[in-house]
Amino acid sequence: MESRLAVWASGSGSNLERIVAACRNKEIPAAVVLVISDRAWILVLERAAKLLLPSQVVSRKNYESEDAHAQALLELLKKHQIDLICLAGYLAKVPDKVVRAYQGRIINIHPALLPKFGGKGFYGKNVHEAVLAVKEKESGATVHYVDEEYDHGSIILQKKVPVLPADTPETLAQRVHQVEYEIYPQAIKLVLEKLARR
Repeated sequence: MESRLAVWASGSGSNLERIVAACRNKEIPAAVVLVISDRAWILVLERAAKLLLPSQVVSRKNYESEDAHAQALLELLKKHQIDLICLAGYLAKVPDKVVRAYQGRIINIHPALLPKFGGKGFYGKNVHEAVLAVKEKESGATVHYVDEEYDHGSIILQKKVPVLPADTPETLAQRVHQVEYEIYPQAIKLVLEKLARR
């Protein structure tokens, strides 16, 4: 039976598009059945609609407590029978209660070679600016398990790209993105195979 994926995103959703394509062409033995965002009016929700995927905005600010927010997420995941959660540019912290309930079943893609350039505030352009500021020779992307700390869980896959002398945060971001599109489907497949052996 196909595994059921939920993709969580806070931005444009280009990784969502790549994951859906990989599922639909059988690169990954799974289907994306739910898209969750922490903010309304963003591009990923438009992409989800074009891909005919159900999406839901679940924002912490709409709940009176962290617990109520976590409970709403858990109920949604249960309703859609989610096997694996894939964070793709999701900028909010996943509530600890959700992390514990889905231990080993939440993964994230990060636009740097963790453990370098990870943690709170290291996302998007900030990461690439930091890499260039310290004149790193290489950067890349990392897929890792999600735990209670930002960008901290064990690494599943990593791929490097060279940092070029003329790089700007934008040009470096483009090359890192290409690597993300390559390794995220591979990592999802690896994790699903591991879960199937449980």
